[in-house]
Amino acid sequence: MRTRLYNAHILTMVAGEEIFLGDIIIEDGKIVSVGTGSASGEYDVEIDCQGNLLMPGFKNAHAHSGMSGLRSLADDLPLNEWLTKSIFPVEARMTADDIYWMSQLSVLEYLTSGITACFDMYMEQDAVAKAMDDMGFRCVQTSGANDFSKDIREMSRLYDTYNVPDSLQSYILGFHAEYTTSLDNLKAIAAQVNEKQSPCYVHACETFEEVEGCKQRYGMTPVQLFDSLGMFNYGGGIYHGIYMSEEDFRIMAERGLYVVTNPGSNTKLASGIAPIKEYMERGIPVAIGTDGPASNNCLDFFREMFLVTGLAKLREKDAAAIDAKEILKMATVNGARAMHLKDCETLAAGQKADIIMMVLNRTSR
Repeated sequence: MRTRLYNAHILTMVAGEEIFLGDIIIEDGKIVSVGTGSASGEYDVEIDCQGNLLMPGFKNAHAHSGMSGLRSLADDLPLNEWLTKSIFPVEARMTADDIYWMSQLSVLEYLTSGITACFDMYMEQDAVAKAMDDMGFRCVQTSGANDFSKDIREMSRLYDTYNVPDSLQSYILGFHAEYTTSLDNLKAIAAQVNEKQSPCYVHACETFEEVEGCKQRYGMTPVQLFDSLGMFNYGGGIYHGIYMSEEDFRIMAERGLYVVTNPGSNTKLASGIAPIKEYMERGIPVAIGTDGPASNNCLDFFREMFLVTGLAKLREKDAAAIDAKEILKMATVNGARAMHLKDCETLAAGQKADIIMMVLNRTSR
């Protein structure tokens, strides 16, 4: 199918390009051309965008989509108490069917704020993949493996099953966190990472207590421990990354790791404010995630983008701490790169038609 989107303001997110009025031509799901002239030719579909804005879809680079049924289950609690007393006991009773439907509910909410792909970490990953496929939604999954799950044994199968060409589903290795995963299991995960030559993603440095506990157990921070085990030999990154040491920053920059910040969740759980400006100054790429609906109570990416910049202003006591264009880059290009969606980064020829339209002539989305 050949489609023409015309009379549109276009924000390609290609470095150095400004917004312009033009057309986008799409063929069989891929962008054929993006330009300022009126493109001639035969089209199956032509859409007048009426001067509205076309841009790449937002990439939710950290999510637990199956938790939508746990929204507001527990408020006003710190992370450890929230997890152990409220979340884990309910999750132990959840079925694959529960997670299938709850994942689809999250997708409906993702779409309301222009999220076109998510980086999901949850249980029953075959059910999550089916839910996403049935919704026609792009999803990269990573494992939430820990001492209480079967996921460590399943990771290799899931990796081989979902990393196939021309699929909406893909898979990257990962695990839940240091504090839920024994050293033996960490070593087993690291072995799979190196066997598959996969990036690795994990919750890390989310709370002060987590970092101090890891240092007491191993004499190292979580980032240092994971690197010493070979977890980051093929890249990857961490979710949250609030309490960082100088050595942590060095490892992340040297390994080319991503940090995925989750300001809504960090605010609800009073975990802290990530040092976003310092990441940027050190050349460490930042992406944005909503985290799960249970720890955020909301899956609105506009709110998440505002919190990234708003909390950075407060932390740095600088109203110009982060340029708005950098926030958009985190939400689109950096998110796609963190998720290894290399053909969903920008609006350019050869990229997938992962496009949203922002209506400019009304007060609501």
